[in-house]
Amino acid sequence: MASYTDVLEYLSALDYPAGKDDVIREAEREGAPPEVLQALRALPPVDYANGNEVARSAGIDAAPEVSPSQRAAQARDRHLRVSQHLRGI
Repeated sequence: MASYTDVLEYLSALDYPAGKDDVIREAEREGAPPEVLQALRALPPVDYANGNEVARSAGIDAAPEVSPSQRAAQARDRHLRVSQHLRGI
């Protein structure tokens, strides 16, 4: 499976905004491995503002070191975060 860093590495020279075809073409030109190209080919056909948006749209996990059980625990945490606190203002 492709990692977030892998995708960003092969798109570092791409000028944004860029469409799906531009993203795939750049990754191919940079010699991206098959798993990165497969993830990019699954992208929705829209314009992307930056590499992070591309990686998120490809469904690539930005923090693979966090286990599913840790994610579940974070989701259950009722601790108010700043953004949640400010929503009521």
